[in-house]
Amino acid sequence: MNIHTIYEQLERARTEIQKVIIGQEAVIDQALITLFTNQHALIEGVPGIAKTLLVRTLARVVDCDFNRIQFTPDLMPTDITGTNVFSLKDNGFTLVQGPIFTTFLLADEINRAPAKTQSALLQAMQERTVTIDRDTLPLSPHFTVFATQNPVEYEGTYPLPEAQKDRFLLKINMDYPSADEEHLLAQRSMNDQAPDRVLRSGAVTPIITADMLVAVRAGIEAITVREEILRYAVQVVRSSRTHPSVLVGAGPRATQGLIQACRVQAILNKRDFVTPDDVKSMAHAVLEHRLVLRPEFEIEGLSCGEVVSRLLEDVAVPR
Repeated sequence: MNIHTIYEQLERARTEIQKVIIGQEAVIDQALITLFTNQHALIEGVPGIAKTLLVRTLARVVDCDFNRIQFTPDLMPTDITGTNVFSLKDNGFTLVQGPIFTTFLLADEINRAPAKTQSALLQAMQERTVTIDRDTLPLSPHFTVFATQNPVEYEGTYPLPEAQKDRFLLKINMDYPSADEEHLLAQRSMNDQAPDRVLRSGAVTPIITADMLVAVRAGIEAITVREEILRYAVQVVRSSRTHPSVLVGAGPRATQGLIQACRVQAILNKRDFVTPDDVKSMAHAVLEHRLVLRPEFEIEGLSCGEVVSRLLEDVAVPR
């Protein structure tokens, strides 16, 4: 599949998502980047910002199986993976698969479950397999997790372990819509064009098939990354490990993820090559959630986003 065809497919997917999601262009692009790189994403935003609605809409655009897990403090790992249940009728154990056996998984409010339950996703996200009672079972090769969390509510929540955050390619930050976008949302909410009603009505058409995902991902490999751009991306990630405000920097998985994301970003900008601006535009989403700041800098109010901005200022941009 050539670059022009891939761009057309991305545009069609964008159009379908925008039937429901008003504004949030950068967020939609980052969700598509996650999907086409065969990775996972963490979506963070205040309540009512349409995090879940975005993932549900994206799942409708992708013509594949979809499951949703509402994470709660009493959720157990077996509630996600499934378990073997003894059947009196058959006098034996039968596997009852959990909701993780799907292609597109929404882990809603993932930080409301304790680490033991959150970790039930680790093997699936990395290896696309699930182990139940010593039996390792395969998941779909297109298995994708979109997890949501609320950044302003801390009571009854459990921060994600660093090992799990590193398995998310991107952390997608959803902010409030602009005044005009919110006005349009209010208008649409007064009739049958309300976003939820549009999604339920079936107006969103499935665009992306499994075969298309395979073809698009193969086409992405044709995007040119010049040696100086590659070295620039590597240096941006490596500089996070030596910055004085950072206790734990981003690892090699972040380097790989940054290059993958930049390639799709180039296609979204109708190019068949990666530029330094692609690296700059994706660095925040790829790196922020992977950094652990030193306590003294956190106390001073320094954020991971500010650190990434400083890294991009300090690393020389190739000409």
